[in-house]
Amino acid sequence: MTNTEYLESTEESVASTEVSSAETMGDIQKRNNKHRSIKRRRIISNTVVYIVLVIMSIVWLFPFVCLVLQSFRVESTGIVYYIIPKQWGFDNYINLFKNTNFLKWYRNTLIIAIATAVLQTLFVMLMAYGLSRLRFKGRKFLMNVMLILGMFPGFLTMIILYWVLKDLGLTQDGTIGGLILVYVASSGMGYYVAKGFLDTIPKSLDEAARIDGATRFQVFYKIIIPMARPIVIYTVLTAFMAPWADFIFASYIAMSSPDNYNVAVGLWNLLATNSGKDQYYTMFCAGGVLVAIPVTVLFMCLQKYYVAGVTGGAVKG
Repeated sequence: MTNTEYLESTEESVASTEVSSAETMGDIQKRNNKHRSIKRRRIISNTVVYIVLVIMSIVWLFPFVCLVLQSFRVESTGIVYYIIPKQWGFDNYINLFKNTNFLKWYRNTLIIAIATAVLQTLFVMLMAYGLSRLRFKGRKFLMNVMLILGMFPGFLTMIILYWVLKDLGLTQDGTIGGLILVYVASSGMGYYVAKGFLDTIPKSLDEAARIDGATRFQVFYKIIIPMARPIVIYTVLTAFMAPWADFIFASYIAMSSPDNYNVAVGLWNLLATNSGKDQYYTMFCAGGVLVAIPVTVLFMCLQKYYVAGVTGGAVKG
């Protein structure tokens, strides 16, 4: 190769390298621009989502904040149209316990809610275990019947339930026992989420325990229950909340027996008269705060188990 030919080939190689480098830099620039555009869109979308969530949180928390603030207001006991009190104090909480039967109402509600949570959880877990692990004739039919019956609102049975409970002496003075009976009686039909969770537990564990000589009940409370802790806690929380916040059926059963009211009925009766709003409004707010405390504390302590129970039981089975 002559010197001239060598120089020409070298110039062509350098030129092609420069073109290739130019193309590469252009591609890199385009890719960077694309990444910046994606990042910008992500930032904008996240900002919009956060703004919406903040607005929803404010809307959701605003009534509760107003309730808490009004419960500490002492300059007036009636309804006012400003949010932040001018004078603060614990007078409403003191008067609530001193001038009403709130402590009895709170005790009644606590007894009903705890008894319902324990018994309902037991029945739901037993029903879910039976339908998840056992195969028997009519199983599908039974599940379909319970599913259809669960679609009917409980209000349809209020009148007949009242007369049945009245004949059994479980109204007015027997309100606590009557409400527990009503809340627990059909709880087994709420097995759906619990059964879905139990279906995710391998049946080979049951079979291994049975081979070792364990009974069905031993398998249930020694193997299944410890592994199903999230769904057990989920069931306890949902069972506790229903009687804790019930008003309609509780007022229907208790009627004219103030000592057997639950907190919802008792607080409502404070405001039932025309003068109640002027005399007891701030005490009503104080009672609302005290009613919200147990459920709030339970959710804060058991939130991770609650979420695990819902997600684990809702997508299986």
